[in-house]
Amino acid sequence: MLTVLIDYDSGNLHSAEKAFQRMAAETDAGKVIVTSRAEDVARADRIVLPGDGAFPACRAALDAVPGMTEAIAEAVTRRAVPFLGICIGMQMLATRGHEYRDTDGFGWIGGDVVHIDPADPALKVPHMGWNDLVIDHAHPVLLGIETGAHAYFVHSYHFRVADPAERLAHCDYGGDITAIVGQGNIVGTQFHPEKSQATGLKLIANFLAWKP
Repeated sequence: MLTVLIDYDSGNLHSAEKAFQRMAAETDAGKVIVTSRAEDVARADRIVLPGDGAFPACRAALDAVPGMTEAIAEAVTRRAVPFLGICIGMQMLATRGHEYRDTDGFGWIGGDVVHIDPADPALKVPHMGWNDLVIDHAHPVLLGIETGAHAYFVHSYHFRVADPAERLAHCDYGGDITAIVGQGNIVGTQFHPEKSQATGLKLIANFLAWKP
């Protein structure tokens, strides 16, 4: 089995690569590579799209990689390859992002990415640090992860999901903040699993074992 982490110059992939390689070794889940080649995505058995920074910049950088968006769409929507989006990679699953300017997402999970506006003005934006997950819906990638599990967040915008059934988990930061989304063979985490210690490693292991 081959898991690919897509490199499109939108984040430091070193910690993600190490976390996925560690869990692949521990669970006998095959090979993990970091790649910017569309042909690697085309032959992947699992696809991971990380992303750090601003939604429009990440989308533009991804679109600039020759053949990459087409390869992702072919794999995920036509061949149902399991897909995990992380941080901005998760936000790009949305219909549209509203950071700096309106930017189209993939439209695979309906909703909009909007600025965090905590009800408590003492809460700072960006939402940065550890927060407790609240599990909304059971899912194979959440096996062994319960409400109260800690995850590490760094973001100023969040995903307002149109269909509540596609929000798998949230956290509270002066209001509900979507933490995990999922639909079919697609999942996404607003937090960074590679930085979320036991919770993140468990989710990665679950993803590597997942058979939608």
